Amino acid sequence: MYQIAIDGTSGSGKSSFAKGLAKAFGFYYLNTGEIYRALACAYKQGGYAEVNEENITAFVEDIEVKVDFEEGKQVVYVNGNSYTPYLRLEEISALTSQVAPFKILRARVLDVQRNFAKENNVVMEGRDIGSTVLPNADVKIFLTADVRARAERRYKELSPEDKAKTSFEEVLKDLEERDYRDSHRAVAPLKVAEGAVVLDNSNLNLQETIDEGIKIIRQKIKM
Repeated sequence: MYQIAIDGTSGSGKSSFAKGLAKAFGFYYLNTGEIYRALACAYKQGGYAEVNEENITAFVEDIEVKVDFEEGKQVVYVNGNSYTPYLRLEEISALTSQVAPFKILRARVLDVQRNFAKENNVVMEGRDIGSTVLPNADVKIFLTADVRARAERRYKELSPEDKAKTSFEEVLKDLEERDYRDSHRAVAPLKVAEGAVVLDNSNLNLQETIDEGIKIIRQKIKM
């Protein structure tokens, strides 16, 4: 099985990049963020009063997590339940950021990720894939871009309503703060994994970035 690990800074286009690579090589694209979001949904449904070590431990001991692909789309089941319609809700995003740092929960997700990679050709994307999840991946790519370039992309993607509520400077500040938090967090900080190829796409569009990724992969492995 081939393993392609994609890490990178927030707003660098990791998800679209990883999806493009997976399509080009006929691999699965595993969205690790959706696993954490599904767990957050299950945690909320479980009725836990607050997020703390005791509750997280009890929660993790009583869950079964399965990743499946239905009609080409990833579906995460927690105890047999799919939470796909709720994964992008703002309250779930907020809860995910609270539950994700706990080591015991991350260990469970780590098992799911590694087991999937053992059985499938996969492109996996996140912030600690090459350094922690798949340290022996066949190819590791760290995708990044100048913070202003990433902020411009984020700002352009905003709806007219959202643009009326925020400014480019606020988007830029948010990304700078996110970069700092990601690189300084105690658990699995964002960093360039050993052996990773750094791909700066500040001046590349999505297809050009994917094309560069394809070149890197073909240089690393023969298929």
